[in-house]
Amino acid sequence: MSRKGQSITLSVSEQDKEFLESLAVELGYTWGDKPNISKLITAIARKELTIALNNDWSKQRIESLEQARKLLFDIGFVAHSQEIARLLLERRETIIPQQNELQQFLATANPMWRTNIDGYIKRQQPFRLTYYDVAEREWHLTVLHATFRIIEKHQYLVCTCEESEGNQDIPELKHNWVLRLDRIQEAVVNPVQLPWQKDLDLVTVQFRLYGNLAFHYGKEDNPMIGEIEGDPPQRTITQKIYSTFWFFRRIAPYWENCVIISPDRVREYFKGKVQTLYGKY
Repeated sequence: MSRKGQSITLSVSEQDKEFLESLAVELGYTWGDKPNISKLITAIARKELTIALNNDWSKQRIESLEQARKLLFDIGFVAHSQEIARLLLERRETIIPQQNELQQFLATANPMWRTNIDGYIKRQQPFRLTYYDVAEREWHLTVLHATFRIIEKHQYLVCTCEESEGNQDIPELKHNWVLRLDRIQEAVVNPVQLPWQKDLDLVTVQFRLYGNLAFHYGKEDNPMIGEIEGDPPQRTITQKIYSTFWFFRRIAPYWENCVIISPDRVREYFKGKVQTLYGKY
């Protein structure tokens, strides 16, 4: 003979009732296809579900996870950064401004334009891109080759385009553009019927390293590294570059321990910047 379960009355708001029903569905406590709050409460009473505090994380932990989310997004791990955002939204410690930012991030983290660009690159299909830079200037670019790269811990779309107006690089590289993804809030991407370029426009540079730097230069961008020569020691590096801006940033910390040998156009361009800097001092 079956025994009837004893009923209890829950005094909750309509919103809390909806939360309980949503939780029951999420955890599989249903009657047919409808949420069953009674099953949910029974599971809690029987300790089939663990109840834990949701407001005991330190401020440092929240900030660390938020920094990790941004870093993962910058280096291209979008799905991982989205999971951290969802985790933070579940926490009571997350303040309302952070919640709004996280919700906005989840709504825009993987926009349609990014999906379209991924497809065009995979199919080697040139495309047109419209975007606004940090100064709110509108740019229209016809992309003939593109790749996503991590530069100084941020992800960029590095591309060679038909257009060069406004690009301050040397003539051989002024068709290359480096676009930071988190500055592309909205973009219209359309295919064009043009041939796909096999690589970015590139220039081969040679530069010489002196002293201890000759032993410790990194191997980013697959350079050809020569043998140690002379006393004091020096080493010649041969490397292909797609942007003098980023190349100069790469070697700038080395100061007098690094000298550009060739080509003359790159050497003179760097020399001009050094002279301008000297003039300011």
